[in-house]
Amino acid sequence: MSMQPGRPSGAFVAASWAALAIGAIVYLIGLWNAQMQLNEKGYYLTLLAYGLFSAISLQKSVRDRAEGIPVTGMYYNLCWFSVVLVLLLLTIGLWNAKLADSEKGFYAMAFLLALFGAVAVQKNVRDLAATGGSAPMLRRRERPDTPPSA
Repeated sequence: MSMQPGRPSGAFVAASWAALAIGAIVYLIGLWNAQMQLNEKGYYLTLLAYGLFSAISLQKSVRDRAEGIPVTGMYYNLCWFSVVLVLLLLTIGLWNAKLADSEKGFYAMAFLLALFGAVAVQKNVRDLAATGGSAPMLRRRERPDTPPSA
């Protein structure tokens, strides 16, 4: 059974991009202004980058499986492991950080908002591409020695 994605509304697309931008930018502003050592800032910056990538990879692999596109079990499990790992590393880092509880909550919520926004943006890009929307659609390149398909 093939699932046909619905076209996301403009409001949902805008809200998704806003969630991603607000979450990531606010998190980064917090890091910039934080009174912590540079290596700690690097740790939290790396967690954001890894978290965004792993969340998008997980969303894509779950969606691929739902649409019948082959995804290896190893990659699928690695995506889940990565998301769980980045959340665990953030939790451990914040738990042991010498920050006020309100600052810890700020980082946790901004991080989760950015992850949610990244997943929603990826979903919208894919749905728009599937429904002929304005999102860029990657086309499979044909080998140069094969005639173009009609």
